[in-house]
Amino acid sequence: MTRTMKKSLKIIIVGIHIGLLGGLSSCETALSPDPTSVITNASFWKTEDDANGALTGLYVKLRSLANLNLFIWGEARSEVMEWGRLSGTLDYDRYYNNTLNPTSAGPTWQTIYSAINDCNLILQYVPGISFASEQSRNTIIAQAYTARAFLYFVLARTWGEVPIRTEPLEGYSPDDIHKARASLVDVFQLIKQDIQTAESLYADNSFPGGSRNYWTKPGLYALKADVYLWTGKKLDGGETDFNVAIEACNQVGQADVALLPNFGDLFKYDNKNNKEIIMAIGNKEFEVGNNYFYNMYSARLPNDLDPITGEVIGQTSGGVVWTVTDLVKDQFTDEDTRKDASFIEWQSETFYPTLIVKGRGVLISGVRYFTSDFIVYRYADVLLMKAEAKNAIGQNPEEEINQIRQRAFQTNFEDYRFVNGSPSANDDAILKERLLELVFEGKRWWDLNRFDKAFEIVPSLQSRQQDRYLEYFPISEQVLSLEPMVKQTAGY
Repeated sequence: MTRTMKKSLKIIIVGIHIGLLGGLSSCETALSPDPTSVITNASFWKTEDDANGALTGLYVKLRSLANLNLFIWGEARSEVMEWGRLSGTLDYDRYYNNTLNPTSAGPTWQTIYSAINDCNLILQYVPGISFASEQSRNTIIAQAYTARAFLYFVLARTWGEVPIRTEPLEGYSPDDIHKARASLVDVFQLIKQDIQTAESLYADNSFPGGSRNYWTKPGLYALKADVYLWTGKKLDGGETDFNVAIEACNQVGQADVALLPNFGDLFKYDNKNNKEIIMAIGNKEFEVGNNYFYNMYSARLPNDLDPITGEVIGQTSGGVVWTVTDLVKDQFTDEDTRKDASFIEWQSETFYPTLIVKGRGVLISGVRYFTSDFIVYRYADVLLMKAEAKNAIGQNPEEEINQIRQRAFQTNFEDYRFVNGSPSANDDAILKERLLELVFEGKRWWDLNRFDKAFEIVPSLQSRQQDRYLEYFPISEQVLSLEPMVKQTAGY
């Protein structure tokens, strides 16, 4: 990062966003009635370095979201996690027990809108900046549109109807800040418009510079498949949307992507940006704090643990706040290579429960740093989305599912070969395959809702079939106090 980019990043984070609804360090504080900054937009948005600095600031916001919140919104309320027994619950039990309410609502949407505001600033000002290359400018704008589509997709799956803000907030104005919740139809119309615009701006279907820590056209196509699969099932998009999702998956397949031969290699710290990764939010040791895997490890090691195993675990300052449930562990067979690459069970479980392998970062001088990249999309996910969309329109999903199982079961594959069945049976198989393949990657809650299976599978919801509003998160009382035009999620 150049000195100018670092200066630009500092300006973006410290200066321009003071008046926004929350930020990296102030997401839980009330609005200042008259925010000011000595750095103005008129003095900032001048050069290509300013634009790159602003884009870097956006990715910093995305990384902040990925460290914990994306997992909470995308997986924590599913059947995957339970109390870790070695520490307190850190209030995470409100997620897997599904006891959320307006006073205990989980992470607010303020951090997402802070990142959306970064997108809006880029979209407002970057088109007016002179660049050495027109394509360089288009690529920055394309990333902002893609990020905004992704962020609104997170909002819509988490809260349903949400306010739409497409203009940057550059000062405190009630007319700009106070917005009512827009309909899901309008939110997804914006998401799809942003995807379409971004698609026209990327130069090609590649990963420039070999990095997969930025939004690219393959990442956009993965997002597009995800969005259209959701609207095909949840917003009556039907066959039209499913066909769009399939074609988007096909476009991803034409990029420089492939399943790695060995599942466990995917998550090795020294194998970041491998060919299976399509989009991952980057982390580095000594650069950022711990991510959500930190609370799946403990500083307390059993007395009878051998030194080699102790070195594998490493020392941390955390506690096992939550761990994987037996319900999920028992669905892995011993022949499935994804089992040991996802979690390890210890003989001394009384002292140390199941160890989560995915996302455990790196061990440096015996100390574990939880700085694995947060994988947003990888090729196995895209293959399973394609299988799901094909099944939804009556096509045979065997090819895609068996690519996943071939890698998972290796020499035992023939015992686990998938055979096409009824659409309902296929859906059940695909949903389970997504669990085995993507567990702990922030996908499961949204998968359950897309398949309409949350109230059937999640133990804490099985007796609450009538409470369908629980599909969404409540709005916190704090947000309601700051945004008077926003109404509480129906049912809460």
